[in-house]
Amino acid sequence: MQAENTKAILVPKEKIEDIRMHLLKKNILDTNRKIKIATNKDLAEIPVLGEVEGYEHIFQEKPEYYFQFKNLRERLQEIADPEQKKYIPSGWQVLGDVVVITIPEKISSLKPVIGEELLKMYPSCHCVVNDKGIDGDLRQPKREIIAGNGTETTHRENGCVFRMDVTKVMYSKGNLYEKRHMSNIGTGEIIVDMFAGIGYFTIPIAVHAKPEKMYAIELNPESHSYLLENIKLNNVEGIVEPVLGNCLEKAPEGVADRVLMGYVGNTHEYLKKAISILKKEGGIIHYHESVPEKLFPERPVSRITKAALEKGKKVEILGFRRIKKYSPGVWHVVIDAKIG
Repeated sequence: MQAENTKAILVPKEKIEDIRMHLLKKNILDTNRKIKIATNKDLAEIPVLGEVEGYEHIFQEKPEYYFQFKNLRERLQEIADPEQKKYIPSGWQVLGDVVVITIPEKISSLKPVIGEELLKMYPSCHCVVNDKGIDGDLRQPKREIIAGNGTETTHRENGCVFRMDVTKVMYSKGNLYEKRHMSNIGTGEIIVDMFAGIGYFTIPIAVHAKPEKMYAIELNPESHSYLLENIKLNNVEGIVEPVLGNCLEKAPEGVADRVLMGYVGNTHEYLKKAISILKKEGGIIHYHESVPEKLFPERPVSRITKAALEKGKKVEILGFRRIKKYSPGVWHVVIDAKIG
């Protein structure tokens, strides 16, 4: 059985470029593999990352890659000493045409060469930044350029476009499944996103689900600025109303069918406000939290229940999901709760 990551679709040769551009916009094109002419000379194999409706799918027996090595450790084989090799990262993010990597302090001397090797591995990228964590109440990233230049980029994901500066705002590809899941709900509803950022959840929902109206509230002026730009880029001005400020003060009350709480930190402190945002008859809250594995799902569920009781409301837990590892032994999770 062929590996899932060698999947391709068969397309007529004369339509290669049109279909390639369509797949690229949908973030489904596998840009690590080359397009090949199929055994049937009238067809081409376009490498893809998942299912594409309307096309015959195959698993390539001999895929051709743009890069000889995908393993950074192999590329640094003759440069790093045995101790340093233990700390060379095995993963990173590519956001538009910028690579974001976290380099341990123990190999900080290798930052320049790591940056240059990543630019060779991703020739369409023009900059590599080292991620050093998050700083301050606004959760701004601490990042430094280690190769190339230009940290503003346009990232395409799930049929949406996100403009951002990776040194000024956070963006995680780790919760792509959750963003895709959320983009299928809320049709015709009024939705309030309490922590909108640059539109992580707001944009996919507005683009795909077509709610009646969305209030997108964001405290960070930098993120809010990119939110405004992303609303225009995705043509959802008629759906999304951006609001700059603290959601405790700026969020409208008694209006929403659904409330998004896509922030991990002291999110539980905003639960009573979230319940107040819902319509009088109630609605659904999507509550995010970072929680030790041994306390999941009990702690987030109890926090929602406590806040609802204090507001004189009942709770029905509709579901809960682990999104990704937040830190060792701690998960970023989401709870779907119906309040009424």
